[in-house]
Amino acid sequence: MSRSIGLAHIIRHDDGTSSGVWGIYTLQSAFQPIFAFKEGKLSVAAFEGLIRPFRDGEPQSPMAFFSTCPAADRLHVEALTRTLHLLNAGACLPQEASIFVNFDPSVFTERSIADNALREMRLVLHEAGIDPGRVVCEVTEQRSASQETLHSFVAALKGNGFRIAVDDYGADDSDINRIKELRPDIVKFDATWITQLMESGAGFALLTTMVKSFEEQGIRTVFEGIEEGWQLELAEKSGASMVQGFVLARPELAPTSFRVFGKTPDPVAAASDASTASTVAPRTARPAKAFGRRVAP
Repeated sequence: MSRSIGLAHIIRHDDGTSSGVWGIYTLQSAFQPIFAFKEGKLSVAAFEGLIRPFRDGEPQSPMAFFSTCPAADRLHVEALTRTLHLLNAGACLPQEASIFVNFDPSVFTERSIADNALREMRLVLHEAGIDPGRVVCEVTEQRSASQETLHSFVAALKGNGFRIAVDDYGADDSDINRIKELRPDIVKFDATWITQLMESGAGFALLTTMVKSFEEQGIRTVFEGIEEGWQLELAEKSGASMVQGFVLARPELAPTSFRVFGKTPDPVAAASDASTASTVAPRTARPAKAFGRRVAP
């Protein structure tokens, strides 16, 4: 089964998942879990959708793929990737988990463009059986052509029932005033910046203060790019709400083995089942693993 959306072509597979075609590329969804701290344990709270391009069956860098897309096509390419992620999330992820999808605010130069994109997105959500409240829209923290347009776009996202996350906070152009203006639900801290701050006592103190400040404003925090056990321990000590990174789980191509996290009461069994399932899934990347810490469902 297949269908076309603008220049994009979406193919539905017998296992319920979908892949996309854009020019010479085949696109697949990968999902990486985001874990929340809860009473000394970690529970799977959400998944981030990540695009994985293939050319002649060989994996390609997402950055290389996007660099080949003309600026005029960027809006349509992003719509295709979000559609794939939402359809695949509905097919293979736990029904209670949140889903993070990316938006580049610079392509929404007019309110009518945003309205059309969100109208199409609601139709996809209906098809996938996903409530809008489960969707977290990651807005890249970069300067768009118009701040007024950016604020209008974020307001439109909120008006459609979606939650907002500011991505890559801590990068060179980060600005605390933008957080105050956009009032996101979640702030995702840049991985490189986090690591730098964790390497000194003064840096970690600053990180902890910022996390506390956001939490007091009702903004949850995500530390991404956590790859070492010591980073995970410091993330918990800092008060961060959630963590994401290879030390806990690597991305998996859809169909994933992550649905077991929504079914299994025993967190150790869930991680074990995910590992077993990933060895037989035909398009699965490295299995999810938990190191040195119980992973609660």
